[in-house]
Amino acid sequence: MFGPSVDNLVAQLSRLPGVGTRTAQRLAFHLLQVPRDEASALARSIDEVKERVRFCRECGNLTEEELCGICADARRDHSLVCVVEQPVDLVSLERTHEFRGLYHVLGGALSPLDGVEPEHLRIDELLRRVDANGVQEVVLATNPNMTGEATAAYLADRLRGRVRVTRLASGLPVGGDLEYADEVTLGRALAGRREM
Repeated sequence: MFGPSVDNLVAQLSRLPGVGTRTAQRLAFHLLQVPRDEASALARSIDEVKERVRFCRECGNLTEEELCGICADARRDHSLVCVVEQPVDLVSLERTHEFRGLYHVLGGALSPLDGVEPEHLRIDELLRRVDANGVQEVVLATNPNMTGEATAAYLADRLRGRVRVTRLASGLPVGGDLEYADEVTLGRALAGRREM
C-alpha cells in the first residue's frame, strides 16, 4: 500500500508483542517523520543489544557480563531462590524491594499444547543449583494462569524432598472491592488467608 520498504517496516514492527498492524503503521510513520540520526540511533541500539546482551550463566537473567548484577551481589541471600518465567518478571519483583534472595529464570512456562515441555525450560539448571549451592528455599513465582500453575506444580513435585518449596500468595489486590472480585480470586484469597 505504501511501497515495499514501508510495508516491510510495518510487517517487522507488527511482529513485536502487543503491536498490531495499526500500531505498527503509527510507529512506521513516526520513524519516517523523525530525523535520520534519531531513526539510526534506534537501529544501532537494537544491533548493540543483540550483540552485547546475553543470559546470566547462573540464573538466566539478562546481562552484559557472565554473571548478572544480582548473582554477583554477595549481599543477597544465596540460600533463597525465586523462580520466574521471564526476565521481565524478575524486574517486577525487584521493584518491590522485598526480595533479597537470588532468582532463576525458566525462559517460559510448561505448555504441552504449544510444544513447551520440561526440556525446553531451564528446569535441569534449577535442580543443579538447588543440589550444589546450599539452597534452602525455592519460591515459585510463575504466573497465576493455567500454564504458570502447571509449571509450579511440576517444579514443586521435582523439588519435593530436596528443599522447602513455597508459592507466591494470590488473591485480592490492595484497594480492591470484594463485590468486583471473581470467584477464583476470592477463593484463592480465602485459601491463602493468614493470621493477624
